[in-house]
Amino acid sequence: MERLKEYDISFFGLKQGRHRFEYKIENEFFEYFNYNEFLSVDVVIALDFVKKSNLLELQFTGKGMVKVTCDVSNEPYDQPIKGELDLVVKFGEEFNDDNEEILILPHGEHQLNVAQYIYELIVLAVPNKRVHPGIKDGTLDSEILDRLKELEPKEKKDINKTDPRWDELKKLLTDNKNN
Repeated sequence: MERLKEYDISFFGLKQGRHRFEYKIENEFFEYFNYNEFLSVDVVIALDFVKKSNLLELQFTGKGMVKVTCDVSNEPYDQPIKGELDLVVKFGEEFNDDNEEILILPHGEHQLNVAQYIYELIVLAVPNKRVHPGIKDGTLDSEILDRLKELEPKEKKDINKTDPRWDELKKLLTDNKNN
């Protein structure tokens, strides 16, 4: 992670106790991860870092805006995001990140790069289905929305009404049970 050295935390020289780090995340951060689903990014990450004698506790909190395209109308909009991620760092024989909440660093390590955890926090804070707020409240004027309204089914089917062919077949089932 040569290009993201600003996300290295050298905990070897830190005193035991609580420390706070803050990161302003913009588009360039996601270029490193080859992630291009955001048109623009403006997120602030606060990291509460607690150093104890035998472990480290990290609590990431992110808040801000990412500009994304709507899944329905393909119109860009600002999606507010908010998220948290907790991580415990322990020390062991070898590196192990199998558990998403516990990271094991080899004895003798003196720094931790938190870029991957910031990336995950932001990406997971964005909803799976991105819908422009103008669609929900009816204020978005878009050619795509107009076309979708033209193509939607005209009449709603009655859920309780059944196909008469199936009704005739069902009579055969009930007649056989009665015999």
